[in-house]
Amino acid sequence: MSVTESDLLPSHDLRDQPIERVHRDGVEYVVLGTAHVSRSSVEAVHTLLSIEKFDAIAVELCESRAQGMRDPEAFKQMDLFRVIRQGKAGMVAASLVLSTFQKRLADQYGIEPGAEMKAAMEGAEQRNVPLWLIDREVGTTLKRAWHSVGFWQRFSLLGGMLASVFERETIDEKEIEKLKQGDMLESAFSEFASESAPLYRSLIAERDAFMAARLRQEAGSSITANPCKVLVVIGAGHLKGLSENLRVQQGDAADTAAELARTPPKARWPKWVAVALVLAVFGAIAYAFHRNTALGAQALRDWVLFTGGFAALGAVVAGAHPLSILAAFIAAPIKPFRPGIPAGGISAMVEAWVRRPRVVDFETLRDDIVHWSGWWRNRVARTLLNFFLVSLGTVIGEYAAGIHIIKSIF
Repeated sequence: MSVTESDLLPSHDLRDQPIERVHRDGVEYVVLGTAHVSRSSVEAVHTLLSIEKFDAIAVELCESRAQGMRDPEAFKQMDLFRVIRQGKAGMVAASLVLSTFQKRLADQYGIEPGAEMKAAMEGAEQRNVPLWLIDREVGTTLKRAWHSVGFWQRFSLLGGMLASVFERETIDEKEIEKLKQGDMLESAFSEFASESAPLYRSLIAERDAFMAARLRQEAGSSITANPCKVLVVIGAGHLKGLSENLRVQQGDAADTAAELARTPPKARWPKWVAVALVLAVFGAIAYAFHRNTALGAQALRDWVLFTGGFAALGAVVAGAHPLSILAAFIAAPIKPFRPGIPAGGISAMVEAWVRRPRVVDFETLRDDIVHWSGWWRNRVARTLLNFFLVSLGTVIGEYAAGIHIIKSIF
């Protein structure tokens, strides 16, 4: 049920705040919905901590995001070569893109993104009560969201992420505060779900269920002598879903959380389509050699020029070093015979080796990527951009080469 003024001590800070109180298994969960860039939300956290006594504090953070808040400079120690070798370049780039929107709001209103979460973390430390990190790892959420939508919807998702980088429209702080009203949130999310129900499920609904399970899990295994009151600080968009899950969720909490934290297996059909395309192309090249050596040599040349050319073009657009462009041109045509690091990874590793990121590139990374030109100016961002564009160019080159070769032979 929603909190009324009579439920709390008089407080101007809490009068219009979205708060739900859920009682389950002997625990009272005080769930505060916040806007991640809002002075009012920070004040609400401080007010609740000052007027009520809590046995534990839970926040909508995973371990990696919490570590980032505890040590904002930690990303400067990122091993770019390891990120590329482990195939995490795309995930790192996506995380950086997602952070630009909050940073843009922070620059407008002079408040750090997630300040209300930080206030809750500091409150737990000052009061010497357990801090529960209840959100799912951001990397898992992004992977599940990516795998939940179809091939063409992924382009829309990428387009929306890129638009968030280049968008410069000023957002009224009053509009941010309105986002904490339940009716507006329900309306906004209903529209979102109608456009992409799988994406909504991965980004919102699954996390609602995961966080509810984590709260039940922490409360059940807590060493704080059965906590009876827990403050839960989450984004307002999760307030309704999390509260409902807390009330009705059944089954073992640990099993539920583990299932929702499972990284989905990669779809096999894109790989088989790519293999089929390569086999068809090389079958056509072999047939061309059978018909005429010159015709076969021409088909093989076209494969090299199309795949290498488009990959190199991606490196050129990314502003890569000439050696990185050459690496892309060489690596792309032999991709079918060279399993492991993709052409984009090889080109990006050459880029990172030739133009080693400087300390200042890590220090200014989050500021630089807010502006589109920063992706080319900052060496870390440019290396990630090089990885993405060369990989994209390689795929385009393979399909273009296949179509051209088959048409020229038949």
